[in-house]
Amino acid sequence: MPDGSAGRFAVDVLGDGGTAHRVVHLLPGGGLNVAANYGTAQGRSLARFLADHGYLVIGTTPREDALAADRIGPQCAGWGLDGHRADLERVVAAVRAVTGLPYELLGHSAGAALALATAAAAARNSDRALRRVLVLDTTGPYDPGTEPELVARAGALTDLFQRQLAAGVLTVDPGLKGLFARAAAAPDAPSGLPRPQSAPGAGQFSNLGLLHYALTHTRELPGPANWIHHRGHSSGSYAFGATPEEDRFALTHTPLAVWQEAVARLGSGLQPTALLRDLAAVWAGRTDVHRIDWAAIRADVVWVNAEFGRGDHDLGARLVRRGGARVDYRVVPGYGHGDVAWSATAERDVWEPLLPRP
Repeated sequence: MPDGSAGRFAVDVLGDGGTAHRVVHLLPGGGLNVAANYGTAQGRSLARFLADHGYLVIGTTPREDALAADRIGPQCAGWGLDGHRADLERVVAAVRAVTGLPYELLGHSAGAALALATAAAAARNSDRALRRVLVLDTTGPYDPGTEPELVARAGALTDLFQRQLAAGVLTVDPGLKGLFARAAAAPDAPSGLPRPQSAPGAGQFSNLGLLHYALTHTRELPGPANWIHHRGHSSGSYAFGATPEEDRFALTHTPLAVWQEAVARLGSGLQPTALLRDLAAVWAGRTDVHRIDWAAIRADVVWVNAEFGRGDHDLGARLVRRGGARVDYRVVPGYGHGDVAWSATAERDVWEPLLPRP
């Protein structure tokens, strides 16, 4: 789809349009694409799971996935939540024109925030074809009454991304592709990052050790938004030895090979600064920067968070419920942020509860 010089968004289709009785639009997390987020898993992927349950699956990969380094330009400043929503709404309208079927939105992480923002806009536009919004591990607004420190931190992050945009920093590289590449090329080589002072001995993480620590203890690593995770991208353990060579680490739910496959399927892996700014504004409740009209949402919402990912912060779900929509909100114990999409047990623990009730 358009627009050549400004980057393209991509649309993937899975399922039989002739026999499907519902449509679901898949919206990937920040820096991900549909193939990595929903077409990768140990066993049956989430996209295949939904197709096998009668859905026509439509995945929209955002423009930044196809962004080349020499094409980062002023157009990227418009790739916030509203820019992503405009692209999605074009896809939804095109699919509706062909199928005539009602549809659902399923998003993970940033994609889930996009799904909720799109649902609010659909309600304002009297779109009754949207039936449900399926939310996987995302953060709505923090509660200013019980979580004022988090509100303040998200507000400061909003201002940081605003300043970066003003300075011409239009994209952010979260570094996952580089971490995986170095761990594959030289797993035992020093990473350049020292282990924490709490480790029993000095020394740097190995490349493979740092990769595991970054996946399981994301919150503890440098990075402006890593604190948003209660623990990390993936559930697992990391035990420090007397030397880096004696460190022991493992992943609990999602095997490293599945993570490797997902990362190998990425395009640029970049995240637009405008998108990060809007997400931080949502977390902070900074409606002067970006506003989701939570109470306007009329579609049913199924909201599943991960204990070690975004954790239990339910104000967004409560605001949707106050507007009159039905909301099923829960937190899956022991799961990290990416486990909801890639875990070997996600089909049982996360995906099956997403299916419509008889």
